Amino acid sequence: MRRTARLLTGTALAVAAVGLASPATVYAGDAAPTGGLEVYPSSVVPGERAMVTTAWCGEGGSAAGDASAVGAGPFPLAPGTDDGEAAGHFDVPPSAHPGTYEIVATCGDDERRVTGDLVVTLTPADEPVYPRGSVKTGVGGALGPDPVQTAAGVTALAVAAAGGTWLLHRRARGDGI
Repeated sequence: MRRTARLLTGTALAVAAVGLASPATVYAGDAAPTGGLEVYPSSVVPGERAMVTTAWCGEGGSAAGDASAVGAGPFPLAPGTDDGEAAGHFDVPPSAHPGTYEIVATCGDDERRVTGDLVVTLTPADEPVYPRGSVKTGVGGALGPDPVQTAAGVTALAVAAAGGTWLLHRRARGDGI
């Protein structure tokens, strides 16, 4: 349970970080043209398809994509009809582990490279994750799972209340306390 909570927390932080910097782009070469490698959706569940587009390879340019980091291997990016972008897709393997993976595209004309990030999560982004189980906040609780600890807590409170009452009664009588 604790391991799952840590994994989900780490995944949520990774998704938030990618959301703030999405699409993450690294340029090689002298000038960085507009656009970059965009991965959509930026967060996927193992077994889903990811689409990749880039305008960096120029009008009518093609590219070779590489998703080996996530285990999908090479894939082609063909010239698209929208604003001279090259587009391609790959399937994230069902065996992919949660994490952030770098996807690379190399333009066919001049070997320019552009990269983008893909986040693999255990749950889809549109599916909420609800907590399960009880909160581990310490010993006891009226409805806690251990009746012996609950009884010990009630007994300790009863003894403290009786002792406090006895001391206040002695003080009120003037017995020297």
